[in-house]
Amino acid sequence: MTKLFKNISFLYTFDDELGDIENGYILVEDNVIKEVGKNWENITADEVYDMDGYMIIPGFVNTHHHLYQSLTRGLAANKKLFDWLVYLYEIWKYIDEEAVYVSTIIATYEMIKTGVTTTTDHLYLYPFGNNNIFYAEIEAAKKIGIRFHPTRGSMSLSRKDGGLPPDTVVQKDDEILEESVNVIKKFHDPSKYSMIRIALAPCSPFSVTPYLMKETVKIAEKYDVLLHTHLAETKDEEEYCLEKFGKRPVDYMEELGWLNPRVWFAHMVWLNDNDIEKLKENDVGMAHCPSSNMRLGSGIAPVTKLKDKIRIGLAVDGSASNDTNNMILEVRNTLLLQRVKFGSDAITVREALNFGTIGGAKVLRMDDYIGKISPNMAADFIGFKLDKPEFAGALHEPINAIVLCDAKQVDLSVINGKIKIFDGIFTDFDIKEFIQKHNEISKRIISKAMNG
Repeated sequence: MTKLFKNISFLYTFDDELGDIENGYILVEDNVIKEVGKNWENITADEVYDMDGYMIIPGFVNTHHHLYQSLTRGLAANKKLFDWLVYLYEIWKYIDEEAVYVSTIIATYEMIKTGVTTTTDHLYLYPFGNNNIFYAEIEAAKKIGIRFHPTRGSMSLSRKDGGLPPDTVVQKDDEILEESVNVIKKFHDPSKYSMIRIALAPCSPFSVTPYLMKETVKIAEKYDVLLHTHLAETKDEEEYCLEKFGKRPVDYMEELGWLNPRVWFAHMVWLNDNDIEKLKENDVGMAHCPSSNMRLGSGIAPVTKLKDKIRIGLAVDGSASNDTNNMILEVRNTLLLQRVKFGSDAITVREALNFGTIGGAKVLRMDDYIGKISPNMAADFIGFKLDKPEFAGALHEPINAIVLCDAKQVDLSVINGKIKIFDGIFTDFDIKEFIQKHNEISKRIISKAMNG
C-alpha cells in the first residue's frame, strides 16, 4: 500500500541534508517513508492526500511517563515530590489490569492528539505482586496503535525498609529480576521499525536496593536493552543520597554501574558541573520533564548547559504531576522555562522541537528509524493546518507557531504508516466509552483509599 502526501505547504524534515521544503511531498510505502522531495507530479500511489495549507514535522517522542497516573490528576496539588508520593501511593495501591488498560488508552489518546507518535512508560509499582498490569498496558498500546517503548519498573524498599511506598506495591529483588527477563523475552522486538521495545527501570535510587540496580545492569547487557530511572529530581533526593550513601545522586549511579550509554535518566534537575561532565563522558541520555518539575516545585533542569553535551529528549511525565498528556505544551514549556533562568537566547524554537523529535529518538536509541522525515525512516509524522485562528499572523515563520502560539492539537497524525488523525479527527478510534470507564475507575480507587 502506497500513500502520497503531496503539496505540503511547509515540510520540516529535521534531516540536515533535506532541510525545510516548501510545497513538498512524502511518499509512504506500507510503514516506511520511500521518498521526500518537491516534485510529485509524476508519482502515483494507492492513496493520495492533498496537504495544501499544512505544515508537517516528525512525530514527537515522549521519553518518560507513568500512564496509570491519569487516574489521579489534580490531587495533592500543593505537595512537593516526597509528600506527593506518600499521599498517592495509598491510592495507586488499588490499581489493577483494568485500571492500567483504560488509563493507558486515555493517556496515549491525549498524547497522539498532541503529536506523540512514540512513547515510553515507567510502570514501577505492582500492587499485591500483580505482574499482569504490565501486560495490560502493552495490550492497550497495541489497541490504540502508538509506537511503544515501555520500561519494566520496580520498587523493592517499602517504608519498613526505609523507602516511601507501602508494602503492598513493592516486590522482592529476585522476583523483579525474574520478571524483567520474562518481559524482555515475551515482548522485546529489537528489529528496525519495531512497534514495541522493552527497557528496565528500577524506580529510583531510594526505592530499590543496590543489589537490584547492579543486577539489572547485567540483565540489560545480556539482552541488549536500555536502562532508565529517575535521578536528581529534587533537593530532597540529593540530601537523602548524601545521608544514606555518602554520595550525590550521579556519583552514586556511577558506583552502581549506571553511567553508561544504555541509560537515560528522567529529570536531572539538581546537577553540578562535575555531574554534567560525567554524564557527557558516559554518553547518558536525559528525559526532560519541565511541566512536572514546575508543578512539584522541583526546580529548573540545566538543559541549556546540557544541550551540547548529552542526548536530550522531552517528556510529559506522569499525568498526576503534569496534569496533562500534552506534548505540544511540553515543548513550549521547555523553551520558556530555560529562558526564565538562562535568558532569551538560552535555547531556540528549533532546539526545543529537536528535543521533542530526533532528540527523543536518540535518547531511546531509535534514531535509525524515527525522529526525522527522510527515506527509509518509519512513516511517523504529524501535521498542523495553517488556517486556524491560533496561527493567524504567524505564517511568516510557521515552525515558530507550533511552539510560540497555541497549537492546541495536531490535524494529522501518521504512525507506522497508518493515518490516526485526519483533519483533526481520529480515524479509527472512539474514546467515549473509555472516558466514562476511566472516570468510574478513578472514583473507585480514590474512594477505596479515602475510606480505608
